[in-house]
Amino acid sequence: MINSIKNLPPSAGIYQYFDKNNRLLYIGKAKNLINRVKSYWRFTPSLHPNPTLNPRILKMLSETVSMHYMVVDSENDALILENSLIKQLKPKYNILLRDDKTYPYIYIDETQKYPRFEITRKVIKGKDIKYFGPFSVGANDILDSIYESCKLVQKKSCLKGGKACLFFQIDKCLAPCEEVVTQEKYYKEVEHGITFIKNKKLLLKTLEGKMLFYAEELRFEEAQKLKERMVRIQKSEIKSNIDIASKENFDIFAIVHNERKAAIVRLFMRDGKVISSSHDFIHINDSIDLDEAYERVILEFYNSTKPPIVAPILTPYKFSGMEFLSEYLTTIFKKKATILNPQRGEKKALVDLALNNANELLKIKKIDNYEKDALALKELCSLQSLPLRVECFDNSHMGGVATVGAMVVYEENIADKKSYRHYHLESRDEYGQMRETLTRRIESFEKSPPPDLWIIDGGTTLLSLASDLLSSAGVNLDVIAISKEKIDAKSHRAKGKALDQIHTINDTFYLGGDDRRLFLAQRYRDEAHRFAISFHKKTKLKLDKESQLLNLKGISQAKIVLLLKHFETFDKLRYISEAEIAEVLNAKDAKIIKESYKL
Repeated sequence: MINSIKNLPPSAGIYQYFDKNNRLLYIGKAKNLINRVKSYWRFTPSLHPNPTLNPRILKMLSETVSMHYMVVDSENDALILENSLIKQLKPKYNILLRDDKTYPYIYIDETQKYPRFEITRKVIKGKDIKYFGPFSVGANDILDSIYESCKLVQKKSCLKGGKACLFFQIDKCLAPCEEVVTQEKYYKEVEHGITFIKNKKLLLKTLEGKMLFYAEELRFEEAQKLKERMVRIQKSEIKSNIDIASKENFDIFAIVHNERKAAIVRLFMRDGKVISSSHDFIHINDSIDLDEAYERVILEFYNSTKPPIVAPILTPYKFSGMEFLSEYLTTIFKKKATILNPQRGEKKALVDLALNNANELLKIKKIDNYEKDALALKELCSLQSLPLRVECFDNSHMGGVATVGAMVVYEENIADKKSYRHYHLESRDEYGQMRETLTRRIESFEKSPPPDLWIIDGGTTLLSLASDLLSSAGVNLDVIAISKEKIDAKSHRAKGKALDQIHTINDTFYLGGDDRRLFLAQRYRDEAHRFAISFHKKTKLKLDKESQLLNLKGISQAKIVLLLKHFETFDKLRYISEAEIAEVLNAKDAKIIKESYKL
């Protein structure tokens, strides 16, 4: 390895450290590869880690036996490539963040004669667009409240009608579509809406008044909905007495950690007032590198796109990648990106506010029952990280027909149904089906990063398959499998016949039915099974309908089975030639089939 380091070029690029099993440990970036990588090591009397490095990096280097690198054209390219590869490959010692969503803004186009408030997550083209935000939660609730309280154009389509509609009749609109209201009078309603956005206390007081009115009128369902809306609007707000007279904008980031987790707090100051905040947690396996944490938290927040409002960034201290990150954000923002570390004054008070809130979050966030179970499963199966985000896979078919694969996703034991996926499969055997399902998931890692744990519904053969596929893709991800104990060389699913068992690459665990670790895996397996069967039934029903249509045209069931075995789906019959079908059946049947699909 010493020769690999000494032969590195003085170019921008990324470097990767691997352990003795060729498992990826760490990905880093550099303006100058040879200088950066050499800083990790000492070369006399023999190659050994630089003792001045933090314990986490020293532990990683003690496991390192090989290194690979890639040269890129610029430092910005190195940062982009590093970020992309960390998400896809999930190295053991890099920080993988899950909060990579963009936050919404409320905006209004003041060039319009009768403007409306809308929501956006990106810059809108226009000369006079006014933005408010970002809002971590509650943006839609604020917007709904504005339209309920202000007599504005309620729908985009309203102005096109040219005639006053129901909204005018119920006194929710001034009917600018008929131009019976002046722009000045209409804009007073717009200003009323802007006041609500900037002054949440006033908005909440207005909503509270409506809620009490509904309660007095015994309209309890409407009152409850308003109460829930108020809670969501309040969630993004951190109470602060800090008001900067100059009406400046700032994005403030703070990270505080203990031995188990780190709390990330983001504050957004607009026009001298803290308007919203967000937070999340990073679970720590060994220790945390705050330099890397700040760099990745800020990088993930801006997400390679220029935000509608570009504000100076405040952090508690100067982290090592700050200059690198500032240069990259400058190219994204198309203006100078400023990252400041204030030591006194109002800006320092803002940073302290963020730090104090992060500290409070760490105190409040206690280990819940799920986390205890996840920790126990991690210890049992010798997992690298706490399984907070889990994906579980299953396949379903009937005699090789309507073969489908399914993936269910849980985030801290809560089903993330938006992330569920199902797949139409072509393989006939269980092994091939699982290979197809897992391969397609691996191919999507670039858009949707890997979780902490995969659970496979199956035994050691499918577990080895999953492990081999991940290894081939270079992805560092824990995998376990759950299956029924074999009795007389057969797996029995009937209750009481056999116990569930959990498999890792090295062990098989027989756990009692009341074991919470087993219960956790069973819950995910059962949901994957339900989701797979549900999709299989829908697919089979569609196939049956098409089969019946072909029966009516004179194609026998035996010939239909022959077609499905050869072409796998009815959809292919729509696009292949008559001659190709004739090779399987005959010219007469082929003509009937093609004509039926023309209808």
